Amino acid sequence: MEPDWIEHRRADDGEHVGWMKPIDDGFVAVDLLGRRRTDVVDWLSAEETLDDLGLSYLADPHELWLDDGGWLRVRIAEVTPSVVRVKKEDWGDMTAPQIYFTVSLPVTEDQLRPLTPS
Repeated sequence: MEPDWIEHRRADDGEHVGWMKPIDDGFVAVDLLGRRRTDVVDWLSAEETLDDLGLSYLADPHELWLDDGGWLRVRIAEVTPSVVRVKKEDWGDMTAPQIYFTVSLPVTEDQLRPLTPS
């Protein structure tokens, strides 16, 4: 998150869903992972983009790039303005070890990407 970003919360429930990044006379909608979701648009368009996006993408499976050169299936466990914590996918197995990784913001596609069906 950059100092000039403006936090955006949904009007209906006050949930933080992203930021508005001022650029020239417009704004770029930025999601909670620090990814740009629009080009430069007007304030209302950026707000609508973030409201429509919501938080559902955080529940989707993702892949994390590991230092050994492979991708690991993970789930997003926590998002703060400075860091994202993900955990190794355990498919709900309560006996599986909980293995967490930390990813700095903004998240890039070469670090963490949505899982694409094979």
